[in-house]
Amino acid sequence: MPTLEGMQAPEFTLENEAGETVALKDFAGEKYVVLYFYPKDMTPGCTSQACDFRDAQSDFSELNAVILGVSADSADQHNKFIEKHGLPFSLLVDESHKVSEDYGVWVEKNMYGKKFMGIERSTFLIDPTGTIIKEWRKVKVADHIKEVLDTLKALSNQ
Repeated sequence: MPTLEGMQAPEFTLENEAGETVALKDFAGEKYVVLYFYPKDMTPGCTSQACDFRDAQSDFSELNAVILGVSADSADQHNKFIEKHGLPFSLLVDESHKVSEDYGVWVEKNMYGKKFMGIERSTFLIDPTGTIIKEWRKVKVADHIKEVLDTLKALSNQ
């Protein structure tokens, strides 16, 4: 997948865990959006990543950024994940994986010799004009949140 950095972020409108509609345009002109795609609620890597974002929530808020997680899980599954881990941000439902496809993160995966389609762990930092200013693909959970925060801090110091 070619980089999306410097391009307008693909517009999306998805439901969150509460059945509310969330669209990228909701944050236009106001906030940075940390849009992170992850494979599945309740799995070890995804739980660790979500908890890292949770623990850094106030840092992101101070930098005028909103965190949105996206997976193909149902709203019901998202609710269980949020409640179990005290997540203070919305998780968006992309059961049709259209938004994941638009961002190029719906890919063929291979686990134990079995091929299947799924979300490649990825994060996109979108500025208030809707431009993707940084993308991270094939994310490794350890230290990832620090990289995203450091990028946001560097932007706020410009």
